[in-house]
Amino acid sequence: MRIHFWGVRGSLPAPILPLQLKSKISTILARLTPDDLKSPESRELFLAELPPWLFGTVGGNTPCVSVSASDNFLVFDCGSGLRELGMYSLSQKPKLTQYHIFFSHFHWDHLQGFPFFVPAYDPGINIDFYSPVDNLENKLVGQMTAPYFPVTLETMGSKKQFHHMDSQLGLNSLTINYRKMNHPGDSYSYKVTEGNKSFIYATDTELSSDDFMKTEENIGYFQDADMIVIDCQYTLGEAIEKYNWGHSAFSLAVDFAANWGIKHMVMFHHDPTYNDHKLFNILQSARWYIERMNIKGIELTLAQEGLEIEL
Repeated sequence: MRIHFWGVRGSLPAPILPLQLKSKISTILARLTPDDLKSPESRELFLAELPPWLFGTVGGNTPCVSVSASDNFLVFDCGSGLRELGMYSLSQKPKLTQYHIFFSHFHWDHLQGFPFFVPAYDPGINIDFYSPVDNLENKLVGQMTAPYFPVTLETMGSKKQFHHMDSQLGLNSLTINYRKMNHPGDSYSYKVTEGNKSFIYATDTELSSDDFMKTEENIGYFQDADMIVIDCQYTLGEAIEKYNWGHSAFSLAVDFAANWGIKHMVMFHHDPTYNDHKLFNILQSARWYIERMNIKGIELTLAQEGLEIEL
């Protein structure tokens, strides 16, 4: 399985601002020495040694994650990152002609990219949509009607099929399961299994004691997963202050991954008010928490646009 991150922010897009970019450049220039400019090699070394929050950006698009496996291309959520996926697809040869799109839920930040998904306008493209929620097609139609958008869903020329998930789904050698999570209006996580490898996409969830219980359902779904992409929008203090808002603290997500023996945890659905520096500080805090609690066996990654992980 190849997992690619196209959008990693929550709530609404948060592009880097001109002032933030100027601040990054100013800080980089302040670190330069004459020795760093002596040769192409010294310049490359200088850039390579810059901290990741300074040289680059986490990204500002809302949730969209793709999984390529067994000749299938799966997409989880249609946030503004979906536009980037679509633009990338245009450059590929041969072009991808089949997409399987799964929705966690239908808040704006998980829908807003679809009207700008260029492949959806191509009559040669097939798109299958999936959700455990009834009337899936109506959810997409609703955001593409006047006065909200000038183009209707039926105008998009691709061939579309809408599937209501009420049980396990099989796609070639892949198995896809789902589980309802704790979020206002509900949200669904998805588990993709290929052979002995398993991947869980679990955005927009406020973890509760029920998620830690060793029930048969929880064990079958979470236990020993190879990788989980999980909502880590808040610090612990913010999570307490924003109780019942539907998002989790990074430390609770770490406890959750440890509880289920999950090997790789990717911190996702970043708060739109957090800049790159704060997000990498949170990553460092999460790693410190793992050390302090003597938790073993968890690899920790901060979701960033363009990140690709082979499972």
